[in-house]
Amino acid sequence: MLTTILKRLLGAIPNLIGVVVVTFLLTRALPGDPAAFFAGGAGTAEAVEEIRKKLGLDKSLPEQFIVYVRDLARGDWGMSHATGQPVLTELTTRLPASLELTLAALLLAVIIAIPLGILAATRPGSWVDHLCRGIATAGVSLPTFFTGLLLAYIFYFLLGWAPAPLGRLDPYLSAPPLVTGFYLIDSLIARDFPVFVGALKQLILPTITLALFVLAPLARMTRASMLGVLSADFIRTARASGLAPRTVLFSYAFRNALLPVMTTLGMVFSFLLGSNVLVEKVFAWPGIGSFAIEALVASDYAPVQGFVLSMALLYVLLNLSIDIAYGFVDPRMKIEN
Repeated sequence: MLTTILKRLLGAIPNLIGVVVVTFLLTRALPGDPAAFFAGGAGTAEAVEEIRKKLGLDKSLPEQFIVYVRDLARGDWGMSHATGQPVLTELTTRLPASLELTLAALLLAVIIAIPLGILAATRPGSWVDHLCRGIATAGVSLPTFFTGLLLAYIFYFLLGWAPAPLGRLDPYLSAPPLVTGFYLIDSLIARDFPVFVGALKQLILPTITLALFVLAPLARMTRASMLGVLSADFIRTARASGLAPRTVLFSYAFRNALLPVMTTLGMVFSFLLGSNVLVEKVFAWPGIGSFAIEALVASDYAPVQGFVLSMALLYVLLNLSIDIAYGFVDPRMKIEN
């Protein structure tokens, strides 16, 4: 197992190198001059040139790339000139907020989509099947920013049921002591239940917004995979042997249909980490997505490069985790030692 994991990690190194090179080149191709941005509208040509030298932009592209790779090798991801903080510090501070939102949305989507897909597959043509198709169509069709704005308008502005979309906590509440970076977990560890309730309320609308988008591929894949397995010969044999319908459905059918669902789940999770930017902006969520967008607008190269590199690293670890999980779900695909 350990040997296989090391092989997978070594195999991901060329991909990470490609990410570093492409990201570096693309950020330099962005329109706008970061030196002029930080100098301001009243900045003189001399001030702009001075900032360019300070940022190292007066050097050639090969020289800039060598400096960037050298700093990466030393664990230095650069400095965010918009915030004045190291990029690695900003990312590690904001990543728990994005992960908390993403994992909450993924959990909600799994709780709804998988049972819905199973019911739709066992009752094709019924109202449950039509409901599954309708939810899947709506989830794919509605952009996340539109869904977020609509939910905020209805439940906050019109009904007043939800708190103001102002981040992870209301302004009158203080963040719990840092343990995991997840406010729900940290507030429970600190036994600060008002903060837990406040964090949960702030989390509900953005979680529903992302979950509606994730529901579509999960429900469709669960339904399609279950339909394929339920028509297999071994399922008919299991039913003819007199096994209980629940045993046939979950122990035989669902377990064999789970691998495509897990693959879709991994793809959706990695996609959510990079695509919840709009949801973070709508709900003022202080995650790495909104941080990357602000840096992109300011042509602040280092945070954008750090964001893409961190997403690539998370994607590699996620794929590795899914490959390992395959062996526990289906022994035929177990990773050999």
